[in-house]
Amino acid sequence: MTNYTTAPRSLLLAGALFGAFTFAAAAQQPAAPPAAGAAPAAQPLPPGSPLIGRPDNEAAAKLAPVAGPPIAASPDKLPLAKLKVPAGFNIEVYAAGMANARSMALSDKGTVFVGSRLVDKVYAITNKDGKRSVKVLASGLYRPNGVAFKNGTLYIAELSQVSKIDKVDDVLDSPPKPTVIYDKLPKDEAHGWKFIAIGPDNKLYVPVGQPGNVVLHDADHGQIRRMNLDGSGAEVYALGVRNTVGFDWNPETKQMYFTDNGRDWLSETVPEDELNRVTKAGEHFGAPYCLQGNIIDQELGWGKDCKDYTAPVGLMGPHVAALGMRFYTGNMFPKTYKDAIFVARHGSWNKSKKQGGDVVVVKLNKDGTVKSMEPFLTGFLEDNKYVGRPVDVMLLKDGSLLVSDDWNGAVYRISYGKQKVAAQ
Repeated sequence: MTNYTTAPRSLLLAGALFGAFTFAAAAQQPAAPPAAGAAPAAQPLPPGSPLIGRPDNEAAAKLAPVAGPPIAASPDKLPLAKLKVPAGFNIEVYAAGMANARSMALSDKGTVFVGSRLVDKVYAITNKDGKRSVKVLASGLYRPNGVAFKNGTLYIAELSQVSKIDKVDDVLDSPPKPTVIYDKLPKDEAHGWKFIAIGPDNKLYVPVGQPGNVVLHDADHGQIRRMNLDGSGAEVYALGVRNTVGFDWNPETKQMYFTDNGRDWLSETVPEDELNRVTKAGEHFGAPYCLQGNIIDQELGWGKDCKDYTAPVGLMGPHVAALGMRFYTGNMFPKTYKDAIFVARHGSWNKSKKQGGDVVVVKLNKDGTVKSMEPFLTGFLEDNKYVGRPVDVMLLKDGSLLVSDDWNGAVYRISYGKQKVAAQ
């Protein structure tokens, strides 16, 4: 039975009469004419727009997401000569001509699969007799950003579903339409593109970002899910995740580490993007209430305490868009890089002085916390403008490192020593 609290009848009647009077009086007032020369009212921003919450000042008004070139750069236009790596390392173009090249996955036979966010394609880079070529593996997809490979099968994450192509290396020349295995993902555009990977537990991990900059969301957002490789058994693995576009597992502890992008418009210097570590299923990492582990959000954090959430193991810099990351498990690089994390920082857009646009190497302490963060690949940011934007990193079987660049639609290869050609 539902109980209602009632007011005296006289008060209700008085309220109704007062409301009717004021409404009638307002209706009799002539409409105020628009001011001469007044600018038309600004149209409301669509839900999830990154410009929602932008401060009303001249400096902030100049900041907006940076649109990259609509097509891939030709090989002779790539900024290779501007890119810098530490002494002893080499960098070369691995493949080009892939518009909006984003996340990467490697097959057992050495095929490199590359997803995209702004176009409808998944690419395949093949390497035969030392000659590499690029094929369009799938098209007509919607934001196929995420790709993962396991036991001959390629998994593709679009905005709201995950699909697969079985025995993909055998059908590169005549690939079938991907088969959908999971379609219970939200359709929000904001933070809707997915990075996916398969963990040491042989499960597929799929993130669902917050549907806006800083929002109170339902139970289907702000999380990382995991599921069986056929799409069954989906469950929430981590909570309080704003927007992760990269994760990997520590080769020693098997714990997941993931990058997470901090909210916009709080200031140009905070919050910083996070590097998080999952020690048990169900952990909450703070978003949207607690930022970078120690700042309560000024809008949504009322009554919250950062001590109630899992703090990041490291901070990646403010608004740097830390995306793809991989533990280095190869043998080509010097031993100081063993089990370190390479992280692609796509670069900021809501900072007056841009930051990021590089690949950094994060070295860990024995307890799994961050010991240091050092620059590794730089040169994508020149005179506060981008000449390229790294998205993902991935190891080849020979221990060299691939870096994707969605600005130029290319993938670069970084090797160490005299070796110049990737051995697959």
